[in-house]
Amino acid sequence: MSAGRPPGLALERSLVAAGATVVIGCDEVGRGAIAGPLGVGVAVLDPTRKRIPAGMRDSKLLPEPQRVALAPRVAGWAAASAVGLATNAEIDGQGLTRALGLAGARAIVALAAAGVAIDGAVVVLDGNWDYLTPGLVALGVAVLPRVVTRIKADRDCATVSAASVIAKVHRDGLMIERHETHPVYNWRSNKGYASRDHYAAIRDHGPCDWHRTTWLHAVPEDAAEPGVPGARP
Repeated sequence: MSAGRPPGLALERSLVAAGATVVIGCDEVGRGAIAGPLGVGVAVLDPTRKRIPAGMRDSKLLPEPQRVALAPRVAGWAAASAVGLATNAEIDGQGLTRALGLAGARAIVALAAAGVAIDGAVVVLDGNWDYLTPGLVALGVAVLPRVVTRIKADRDCATVSAASVIAKVHRDGLMIERHETHPVYNWRSNKGYASRDHYAAIRDHGPCDWHRTTWLHAVPEDAAEPGVPGARP
């Protein structure tokens, strides 16, 4: 997999020039998994830093060892960062869209608790739809940041790439820890995504309390078959 060109700060700097007091990159991870939480990472622009960490990319473009090694440097590069989670039970009970909003809102609330001023902030959100604002409203957050959606922001915008790496490493770490109590699913390797070994374990042992049960209507014979829901990107 090619790492491609590095992300930049053109959008973030243009938002600051237009009056944003804080710029926050935001990205989700674990959306397509069949087990475990989904996570939303946020990373705050530090306007004093002119260079991004060497090798930083969208987390999907980085091999796991490189992501893990990069995550502390990325967190140190950002002015602040956080990861919000939504559990598999929340995904099953409320649906993916609301769960994304809750996870994102929890990340923003964590930033505010750490002293980041949300009033006047702009969030750069990867994708083309704003799931964050409804989540903030649902949590009763009174001061809402402005949200700017951008397709491929995880590839092109450094703060969003940073959020992606931080969230991915955090969620992967949770799945690796949970592997110790549920080793039959091999979460150390598949991180809760669809794979032959994961589906085989579900067929043999049934789902556990970390599976998204509404996503397991039918366990396919071949998890690598194109078009299988939840397949790892």
